[in-house]
Amino acid sequence: MNVPVLRRTKADWLAVGAITAIAAVALGFSVATSDISHASLQRENTPGAEHQASYLEAAPEALTEAFRLPNESVAGQFRPIASRGLVMSNDDHTVTATNPDGSTAWTYTRDNVEICSMGTAWDRVVVTYRNGRGCGDVVSIDAATGMYADTRSANNSDTVHAIYSNDRIGTVSSDRVDLWRSDLVRTVEYGDVEAKQEPDLQPNESCTINSALTRTELLVVSETCPSAQGTNFLRFQNTTPEDSREPEISQDVSVTGDGIRLVAVGQSAAAVYVPGETPAVISYDDNGNETSRTDVAPSQAINDSASPFAPATADLPHHMTWFDGERLYLFTPTALRVDHVLEQAIGTGVSAGDRALIPTREGIDVVNWTTGETERTIPVDRGGYNGEVYLGVADGNIVESRDGELVALTSS
Repeated sequence: MNVPVLRRTKADWLAVGAITAIAAVALGFSVATSDISHASLQRENTPGAEHQASYLEAAPEALTEAFRLPNESVAGQFRPIASRGLVMSNDDHTVTATNPDGSTAWTYTRDNVEICSMGTAWDRVVVTYRNGRGCGDVVSIDAATGMYADTRSANNSDTVHAIYSNDRIGTVSSDRVDLWRSDLVRTVEYGDVEAKQEPDLQPNESCTINSALTRTELLVVSETCPSAQGTNFLRFQNTTPEDSREPEISQDVSVTGDGIRLVAVGQSAAAVYVPGETPAVISYDDNGNETSRTDVAPSQAINDSASPFAPATADLPHHMTWFDGERLYLFTPTALRVDHVLEQAIGTGVSAGDRALIPTREGIDVVNWTTGETERTIPVDRGGYNGEVYLGVADGNIVESRDGELVALTSS
């Protein structure tokens, strides 16, 4: 049997060439207009995966400035972001990781979208960006190596701030809360969810979230609802429900008052600031029981706050802390009872051995956290700066977050 031989004609070759050219143009246009063409991760002087960051074993006797970095304000972010001994600064589009000697370790830039939130967990830096679907474009980068870890992209609110603990990170807005595990897979979706896959999974869609905090397996959301004016609700939730789309609420606690905000969370408790003629901080356990109530001074930071409220919190080994804009509260870690109030503080502090280092107008106070007494002050010349100061630690350096910049201080 004769098998016909297929031969390409000149017309065939011309058609193939035209199709190839069109495909190449389409691919080039796709790449040029896609997010990947606007993302750049540059590794310069990374410490490497084996790097172990050092910590402050004792309060330094004196401090000198090592370097400073410009740093744009990110909604809800107060403390310096540090991971694996590197300090993270940012502008609207770029995150820069800086080594303890002031050299650049790596940079990550997205020139077509703006940063919404930043946080750190699992030795990674997690950044969300605002695209056409809100602040749902997320990337995590290994701090020590400057390598991509994970990414995700989904619908989210247009204005968010980060919430995170050692093993969860996510975002909160007045509409919703998202939490993710280390591979950025969502574990909690709570609130007014767009494009629902199934109805009736969200129990409180009509409510407005005013604050949220998380620690280990506990997520606490504070919100108000149209059906209960003058009442605030605390929703104690599991951070790993069976279905991420269906919240597992273990306790609903109603608190009478307006303007109530979460200011601290533990593994099994939450504390709220309650405004009024005599403001108070009230703590509840995860069974919904009130465990402590302390009358406090009015907080202008809360009175002037946007919703959702992002409390300026930081952890010490034996206390949770909250800076209310004028003073620093130290809470016991389990019951979240107010233990000490440091009136001289101008932000949140860090630990050094068995002492707390607290920023003040004169410098950094060395505080005995058992008694709340200041033992001495380490002078810091801030060149006339009179704003708030929040402390962090990056490989032995003390890092001050001031308005618009990060300043690294080294022991001298």
